[in-house]
Amino acid sequence: MSVDAEDVRRAAKLARIAVKTEELEPLAAELNGILTWIEQLNEVDVEGVEPLTTPNVADARQRPDVVTDGNIQEKILMNAPETREGFFVVPKVVE
Repeated sequence: MSVDAEDVRRAAKLARIAVKTEELEPLAAELNGILTWIEQLNEVDVEGVEPLTTPNVADARQRPDVVTDGNIQEKILMNAPETREGFFVVPKVVE
């Protein structure tokens, strides 16, 4: 498969990307290089290789699921511009 300047122009229009006329040929050459690389990947023998979602097979460590109140109310409210009775005060947005 090969890409020419008209294919690039059409793809740019569909993607709503502004491409100058003088940039069409270099982009076509770059896309053809990418397609050549993809064709090389198709030549790799993957018989018997299972598909991967990630190369890392380690399990993710998880913390215990324990419900707490955090005990850091003062720290959280410390940077608030205004607080009242342990809560954030925000301007009224609905009348």
